[in-house]
Amino acid sequence: MIQQVDDFRAESAELHQLLNGLGDGDWARATQFKAWTIDDIVRHLHMGDTMALASASDPAAFTALMADIQAERKKGLSRIDETRQRLNGLCGRPLLQRWHETAGRLCDALAEKPADARLKWAGPDMGVRMFTTARQMETWSHAQAIYDLLGIERPAASPRLRNIAEIGVRTFGWAYRNRGLPVPPIAPSVRLDTPFGETWEWKASDSDTVEGDAIAFCQVVTQTRNIADTSVSVRGETARDWMAIVQCFAGQPETPPPPGTRYRQPDD
Repeated sequence: MIQQVDDFRAESAELHQLLNGLGDGDWARATQFKAWTIDDIVRHLHMGDTMALASASDPAAFTALMADIQAERKKGLSRIDETRQRLNGLCGRPLLQRWHETAGRLCDALAEKPADARLKWAGPDMGVRMFTTARQMETWSHAQAIYDLLGIERPAASPRLRNIAEIGVRTFGWAYRNRGLPVPPIAPSVRLDTPFGETWEWKASDSDTVEGDAIAFCQVVTQTRNIADTSVSVRGETARDWMAIVQCFAGQPETPPPPGTRYRQPDD
């Protein structure tokens, strides 16, 4: 079994622990992420894990599910409205239980895959390591909006954060291609300091660099923070351009949040 499965399982468990402590009135509270409620976020994660489970266990079922979702979206439904409709408005603790069970089943299915397996997804097929990391990244990044809303500091980061930094670095070209822009020939070098005494480095360009705290870098590439609100520093035109459009997740191009719009709110 690949290490990324254990990391994804741990990420899901950490979010479950946070959600399990919510009061009944918390689920409908709007976060700073597109005004999605906590219910909306958990529905989104549950639907993503449901699709991933279909891909891992029955590719034909995944293809059919994707086609059905796309058909509903063409009727004018937003992504979150389509998910809400598909789940019949499931919310609160019943939603939490359903998501937690599905995430566990997904981890079990991914654990059975050989290390060289490839799985279907909305875009090109993905290797199982990157596929699993993408689910961890989604869980980690959407959890940030909930921690911010509740005014709670996240638990101390663990080495599994490296998976998210890795996907952030590896999607350098994707951020450009997704916007129809030419990809710079050489990516910036990235150097990150971690809270557990390690330094992570991806060496490429000598003239363009991105440096700083590993947690902050992961927040920037997942668009949970604007780089101006972090200690991450850049040098060189390519590095600056990348951070202005950085996006490590699939889907339509998304603009990073404006400075000062996503932050940990005061604890009520």
